[in-house]
Amino acid sequence: MSIGESLADARREAGLTVTQVSQQTRIRESIIRDIEQGDFAACGGDFYARGHIRSIAGAVGTDPAPLISKYDADHGPLGPLRAADVFEPSKPIKIRERRSPSMTMIVVVVLLAIIGFASYRLVSSHGNKPGPVAGAGVAATTSPKPSARPTPSASTSPTPSVAPSDVVIKVAAVEECWVQLTQANGGSQIYMGVVPAGSSMTWTESQAVSIRLGNPAGIVLTVDGQRQPISTALPLTLSYSPRGGSTPSTQPGSSSGVQSG
Repeated sequence: MSIGESLADARREAGLTVTQVSQQTRIRESIIRDIEQGDFAACGGDFYARGHIRSIAGAVGTDPAPLISKYDADHGPLGPLRAADVFEPSKPIKIRERRSPSMTMIVVVVLLAIIGFASYRLVSSHGNKPGPVAGAGVAATTSPKPSARPTPSASTSPTPSVAPSDVVIKVAAVEECWVQLTQANGGSQIYMGVVPAGSSMTWTESQAVSIRLGNPAGIVLTVDGQRQPISTALPLTLSYSPRGGSTPSTQPGSSSGVQSG
């Protein structure tokens, strides 16, 4: 009996549908059906095929060891795994980068705010200026002084609008996933390794970064507290920049160690 037939029989004996197995393993239904029919092409390579067999076997309640051994006998044992084998997808995936606000636009908005505020104060001071009154010479000469006070507040108030902020990236692994984090545009490597299933890792970076995921369907990716939608099981690369348009640093940020899930 083939690997796919063994998994299909175990699934039916467990009273599970392909959809229920997909929900438990986070493996797409189309890939599960292909595996049950003996087709492993959609898995993305031997490394992921073995992982899918192990995950499906665990969900349907059968021992994965004999199935993995049979797969090794049919396809050869797993050799040394190169990073290029994990990260290069079979089809190019276009990822739209999140763009930072234009610094020119921020400067224009700040200048318009300063000019508008100064004009308003100038018109107000001329409209409220009292006429000459006999016996009140001292009051008439000192009353216009407040018109010169708005200048410091107008120049300092726009400062918070351009304050930089870090980008916080968290990877929580449901399945084992290979991860590589580098500085954007070919920068230095920050982290490369496997995040085990049931664990998570978090990085806080002050520069634009690129994160490469070998098994995106097996993880939950969160950026700045927002969960990122991932609709593919093939390896992919994503790029993120800190909020506020800060210039990427030449020194990598700190990264946390593996945390138990």
